Amino acid sequence: MVNTATAERDLRLEMLNSLLTTPHRKLEAVAEIHQLIIELDPIFYGHLAAWYHNNGDVRDHKEVFVGNLLTSNLNEHRNAGFTLLQTFPPYEVARIVDFMKRQRNKLPRCAKTAVQRYLRKREANPDFFDRAVLRSRKSVKHLYASLHIKPSERANAILFKEVPPEGSLLYQLKQLAKASTPAEQAQMIVEHRIPYTVAVGAIQQITPTVLVALINAMTPQEVINNLNALNARGAMDNPEVKQLINAKLEEATKANRVSAFKARVAADVTQLDAETTEKLERVTNEQVKKRGKIVKPTGLLVDKSGSMEQAVEIGKRMASMISGVTEADLYVYAFDTMPYAVQAQGNELTDWEKAFLHVRAGGGTSIGCALEAMRLKRQVVEQIILVTDEGENAAPYFAETYQAYCQTLNVFPDVIIVKVGYCSDWVETQLKKKQIPVETFTFKGDYYALPNLIPLLSRPSRLELLLEIMDTPLPVRDD
Repeated sequence: MVNTATAERDLRLEMLNSLLTTPHRKLEAVAEIHQLIIELDPIFYGHLAAWYHNNGDVRDHKEVFVGNLLTSNLNEHRNAGFTLLQTFPPYEVARIVDFMKRQRNKLPRCAKTAVQRYLRKREANPDFFDRAVLRSRKSVKHLYASLHIKPSERANAILFKEVPPEGSLLYQLKQLAKASTPAEQAQMIVEHRIPYTVAVGAIQQITPTVLVALINAMTPQEVINNLNALNARGAMDNPEVKQLINAKLEEATKANRVSAFKARVAADVTQLDAETTEKLERVTNEQVKKRGKIVKPTGLLVDKSGSMEQAVEIGKRMASMISGVTEADLYVYAFDTMPYAVQAQGNELTDWEKAFLHVRAGGGTSIGCALEAMRLKRQVVEQIILVTDEGENAAPYFAETYQAYCQTLNVFPDVIIVKVGYCSDWVETQLKKKQIPVETFTFKGDYYALPNLIPLLSRPSRLELLLEIMDTPLPVRDD
């Protein structure tokens, strides 16, 4: 007979595990686990939605949370969803509406009222409305049309009649396309803060003067998102433009609304010089630090057996991420049938890439061998992270070694398995047979989601994390 409390706890942790995935706009990929939780534990789901809105990074999950709250049977959920919806950009509001229609087969009156409030607030502020349309014209139009919300006279002129009033931002965009000199274009971009993605479509030739104006008008996140395009337009070849980009990246280290690993991915996909790459890595590290501090000594054991190239890549990224936020000891080992201690000369990803440089995937798998090395060296940790497919096929085996480690060092570390590749549940099963607590997180190939592990690793216990989630109040609708 399954213990109900255990099953519910596992289900909550499965929900936390799902937050490590990034559906990339395929909301149906995570809709099932969301629906399961809201049905079985609606109280927890509501608090988790509020907690994740404040602490999470993956916007797809945030959208599903709000869609489910707005279609919930609980009045508290609907009020929270109403309030949270007001904080999203238009294209995400449109996706939330479509999610409710497609996945929930309903659009409650409160949801339409929430969108109407959202649009009226923007209509009341012409600049606010114009910027929403400038960035997401199709989505804003879709909200009016699909929900049969009557636009204001000004909104109607801009969106449906396509005759923006003179002096509006949309009118100025038309004038930008007519500007005859780069200096005139630059002046208009600066004066009206016209976004990069919009301006490049209106200007035939992007000169350094125009680039400077565009970058000045961009947020740090927009610079990161468009680095590849800027580089392709020669921005990094111009000293003045490059200096401006680096200044924006410096701002990104302090900004609150910057995605941690988007900076690292930008460095991966764009051919950049060492200085700019280093700045992007610093952005990543500084943003990860805001997720929490790890105060428990940690062991990171990375599987380098046959076909575990992905585990090695995840291992170096996790080592970089953890070493940048830990205030305690961190021991890193790669292993096949023998352990390899890995030490870096710094906390940057480049430092860990150098440390892992000669670590090659190959050989059998003894997950316990790395922990046995820690036992013999008396390296005491309070949590152990395994990055592996759990394909253990050689002694010493992890479950037995764990017991010996605990007995020798008088410590009982938490075990977290980050599953990669075509993973089994061998190690997890062996640990549970011995009543050893273990939690698993399935990595599905998206490095954007890795920073979501930090809140899970930085709390003294999973129970404390769950309590923190339950202590997060649901937003209250203020009419």
